[in-house]
Amino acid sequence: MTRPAARRAVLALADGTVFRGTAFGADGESGGEVVFNTAMTGYQEILTDPSYHEQLVAMTYPEIGNVGVNRADVESRRPYVAGFIVKEYWDPPSSWRAEQSLGDYMRDHGIVGIAGIDTRALVRHLRTQGAQEGVISTVDLDEARLVARAKARPGLVGRDLVREVTCAAPYDWTEPPWQLGGTPPPAAAAGPLVVAYDFGIKLNILRCLVGAGCRVRVVPAGTPPDAVLAERPDGVFLSNGPGDPDAVPYARDHVAALVGKVPIFGICLGHQILALALGGRTFKLKFGHHGANHPVLDLSTRKVEITSQNHGFAVDVESLRGRAELTHVNLNDRTVEGLSHTREPLFSVQYHPEASPGPHDAQYLFRRFMDLMARDRS
Repeated sequence: MTRPAARRAVLALADGTVFRGTAFGADGESGGEVVFNTAMTGYQEILTDPSYHEQLVAMTYPEIGNVGVNRADVESRRPYVAGFIVKEYWDPPSSWRAEQSLGDYMRDHGIVGIAGIDTRALVRHLRTQGAQEGVISTVDLDEARLVARAKARPGLVGRDLVREVTCAAPYDWTEPPWQLGGTPPPAAAAGPLVVAYDFGIKLNILRCLVGAGCRVRVVPAGTPPDAVLAERPDGVFLSNGPGDPDAVPYARDHVAALVGKVPIFGICLGHQILALALGGRTFKLKFGHHGANHPVLDLSTRKVEITSQNHGFAVDVESLRGRAELTHVNLNDRTVEGLSHTREPLFSVQYHPEASPGPHDAQYLFRRFMDLMARDRS
């Protein structure tokens, strides 16, 4: 029996750099901003993280696909990456939890992948030249045409991607964190009510809020502040999400109207939107932070946390001088990783304390939010 011939694929960057490899997943063509992720595990969580909407994700770990995919590990209602780039794709999977191969999963959801390229060379190029638009194609292998299409792509700056990933209507969330070998505890029946803005929320954030003892009500990104306050929440959570925080002015204005009225906790895009609501500014990073091994210093305890991160923009700390205090700093590039207000009950972090798989150093932040709400009620 002969093996079928490998399907060819091409990755073209806007600056004219081209990589040729083999296709896996769906046939077709897809474009987006090309970024790299340094995590060794968790490719399924990466595929289904709405923060990766409109991005082509390259994995630095060389072997991808080994553990397949399963329904328990998804972070949203569907995959959101525009395309997937790996060094070596493995099929079929070898894991007791696998329900489907990665390639079949990507094919079912229309995600184009390319394997067999030098991902180390790609990452070095992106670190030097910066994240940029690219195109993966299995149907048109003409390099010049693909480069031209990559150059013509609009990019992420100034685009409101939140509207494309937020929920359509409010809903309640009761599922607690998954536990190996046991039945999860029941959701809190009388804990503090948290209204969570869905800017592209990861499901494990909701699980962690429930696990901390919260009742959780999720609302669309455009929900006005008076509708949020009508729920009589004990706290408001601002979620992660994709793209440029400056392109979501309605979220900034809604959050600004909530400051001082209810305790607030923000993660990732929610952190950036909170900074904008306080009068700060944000800027685009050269190649972003994407991975599960970023060291962050907690300035209050002087402890270093190893964190999971996924963002292409950052807060300008000088723009918040006198309005907010810097609480956490990235030890790789000294960018802002956490903020708190000098007077109001609110705080935020740029990284992901809920990350799973990934380091759990920062899960104390959910308890901090619980304490903040308790103090505000007393």
